Amino acid sequence: MGNVVFVILIALFAVGAVVMLVRGIIAFMRTTEEDLKNSANGPSQSSLKQNRMMMGRVMFQALAILMVALVLLLNSGN
Repeated sequence: MGNVVFVILIALFAVGAVVMLVRGIIAFMRTTEEDLKNSANGPSQSSLKQNRMMMGRVMFQALAILMVALVLLLNSGN
């Protein structure tokens, strides 16, 4: 029964990573030429959003990998 919870968490974290990936791609596609050329004022809002999406994706991937490692560790004694 305990593995079911971990598998559900792994699936949720994987879905979260995919959602963040898609949102990051959409933010990337909405980047305008003006956003790319206007670097004097620091990063644009589009660049900041892309960065947030990338960090979120990395977080979800790390959590999914952590859950997989935990399942493998708990089942290694069987």
